[in-house]
Amino acid sequence: MAALQDGPVELDAEKETKPEILSDGTLNISGNTGNGALSSSPLTAAPAGGAPKQEDQQTLIAVLQFLKRNKLSESVDILRREAGLAEDQVDSLAADGSGGGKGDGDGGDANSLLSRVSITAAAAPQSTLTPVPVKRSEDHPDVRVVLSAYNQQGDPSLYQVYYSDLKNFIESVLDCHRAELSQLFYPLFVHMYLELVYNNNETKAKAFFDKFSGDQECYYLDDLRVLCSLSKKEHMKGNEALLDFRTSRFVLRISRDSYQLLKRHLQERHNNQIWNIIQEHLYIDIFDGMPRSKGQIDSMSGSLGGEAKREVNKAKVFYGLLKEPEIEVPLDDEDDEAENEEGKPKKKKTKKDSIGSKSKKQDPNAPQQNRIPLPELKDSDKLDKIMYLKESTKRIRLSPDNLPSVCFYTFLNAYQGLTAVDFTDDSSLLAGGFADSTVRVWTVTPKKLRKVKSAADLNLIDKESDDVLERIMDEKTASESKILHGHSGPVYGVSFSPDRNYLLSSSEDSTIRLWSLQTFTCLVGYKGHNYPVWDTQFSPFGYYFVSGGHDRVARLWATDHYQPLRIFAGHLADVTCTRFHPNSNYVATGSTDRTVRLWDVLNGNCVRIFTGHKGPIHCLAFSPNGKFLASGSTDGRVLLWDLGHGLMIGELKGHTDTIYALKFSRDGEILASGSMDNTVRLWDAMKAFDDVEMDDFTAATGHIHLPDNSQELLLGTYHSKSTPVTHLHFTRRNLLLAAGAYNSQ
Repeated sequence: MAALQDGPVELDAEKETKPEILSDGTLNISGNTGNGALSSSPLTAAPAGGAPKQEDQQTLIAVLQFLKRNKLSESVDILRREAGLAEDQVDSLAADGSGGGKGDGDGGDANSLLSRVSITAAAAPQSTLTPVPVKRSEDHPDVRVVLSAYNQQGDPSLYQVYYSDLKNFIESVLDCHRAELSQLFYPLFVHMYLELVYNNNETKAKAFFDKFSGDQECYYLDDLRVLCSLSKKEHMKGNEALLDFRTSRFVLRISRDSYQLLKRHLQERHNNQIWNIIQEHLYIDIFDGMPRSKGQIDSMSGSLGGEAKREVNKAKVFYGLLKEPEIEVPLDDEDDEAENEEGKPKKKKTKKDSIGSKSKKQDPNAPQQNRIPLPELKDSDKLDKIMYLKESTKRIRLSPDNLPSVCFYTFLNAYQGLTAVDFTDDSSLLAGGFADSTVRVWTVTPKKLRKVKSAADLNLIDKESDDVLERIMDEKTASESKILHGHSGPVYGVSFSPDRNYLLSSSEDSTIRLWSLQTFTCLVGYKGHNYPVWDTQFSPFGYYFVSGGHDRVARLWATDHYQPLRIFAGHLADVTCTRFHPNSNYVATGSTDRTVRLWDVLNGNCVRIFTGHKGPIHCLAFSPNGKFLASGSTDGRVLLWDLGHGLMIGELKGHTDTIYALKFSRDGEILASGSMDNTVRLWDAMKAFDDVEMDDFTAATGHIHLPDNSQELLLGTYHSKSTPVTHLHFTRRNLLLAAGAYNSQ
């Protein structure tokens, strides 16, 4: 039966029976007891308020006799109740042979009844499925013939009639239902076209495509171009995305009233071809309440697999931040002098301590500290944490009235083709991945990059000296940049480790490489993906990292394991971008299937599916508090998501080309977006989150009324001369860094 997510249990009047011919030639008749799924047979219920027609009675009697012989009493009762027949009526009708008509001597015999039914089925009207000639033994009448007329493929020449009939019906219903039922057009169009192609009806498939492709929504144009190229059965074998589309269920969210209208129409028109596709390839998520508006539907539509099922986004997500480790923040000399001058050292020290312990209270929405194993802090990590806390005291508080300065790093003469950029958290190093398979690292501070001395030279160093860490570095190798060779294809992703000791790079050669920033050599090559790896990123705590590629899966790794720890499978197309949640318990992935998914690192489950983008997704960013997620796409829009409720809560429109970079400021007040349209735009993130009205009904149904307030939320637009924005980064003091390669064309 059609897979339906529903609310209250249906009444008995909604229960239906679906007869089915199994592959081994046996008959299976199952009772369906829920969710209003339409039976595949148009003759299962009698007209309201009257007795069944004579032909219908013959079919019912034949089926009931078969069920009784096979001791399927429960199915007999269900079918009998739907037909409105009492138990004694069934016996009398069976004895009468024709349900009250003239007998012909053997009317009480089941064989005679089945014979008549075969004739009735063969004379079925053209609107039902076309039957095939039946060969039946006189001694063993085949009851399968009774049902075969309702389970066969329709006449290919009638596909246009089937689709046109449904189209005319949907266009004639009330406006409130039309928007919801119009969602059926695209998946039905694709499946009917693929069915025609698969069965070698090339001419009819082309005519079908030419007639109805123009009726589809504009955001499916790219898919239709691919579909148009599949004109032969052989073409389908190599297209994995469309094979997934054919085998997976396209999800539609429809109100109960709209669904009942559709169901009634298909029953009345005996349009089994349409309904068989709905049963086999669509998942109808029924909800109680008012139908959604055109705007609400469009905001959630556009993905390759339809909308997300409501229950998928109801899993508990621990989006809170982990408790910060207790680290005492020593006061430096400048602070001591300031205190002595002011004569208030204790007050100054207390202020410092309060900042250091700001996040020490356990967040009620945070996961357990030991939910996943995290690396212990080393002494160097603690020192870096202290530096971070000191920098935080000098951080500029951003607001609509106090926007950040933007520093743009332009790659000039980047003939190698810049494909990826990353900054270290302390903004001291910059890495770039290039199409010539190299990775280049620059220092953006006066301190130059140096390699560790050779083993022979290290033996001569006094290991007990205070400046041993300086002495192990070879001054002869000092330079402003280093080139890392190792990949055999373009490098599409780079990511620094939080401690700045390592760098990850992912490439078209299907590998991820881990580089040492002490020796500037490759330490490990991770092989697990079968195709190009589009992106990789370190966990905020180090040790773990995630990758996503053309093989449509994301993988979770640990630096000391050659094999992935988790494989996140579910996307219908390439995984183009990956991001760790700030608490490291979740991973977000964006895909060319136009969905964003959130995965639980602990068990590998998908806990959120977000739909609404109309093009491939190229960048993701979590808010610093872990509660929100932003995504950018080729459709030029930034969408904002609430992880706790699993809902879209904002849409930022303004860019005119693909968005490649997103970043929240350190305090989460400002969201920066960078695009191929050569601009950086700043948005008021806090206002976008605060403007959303969330009530219990909205949270339960997912029907958000998105305010069209992009212009109010846009705080500033910064144009580069001719440099697409590849990456964005906020320093610890909230200075915005942008990077991209100058485009001279």
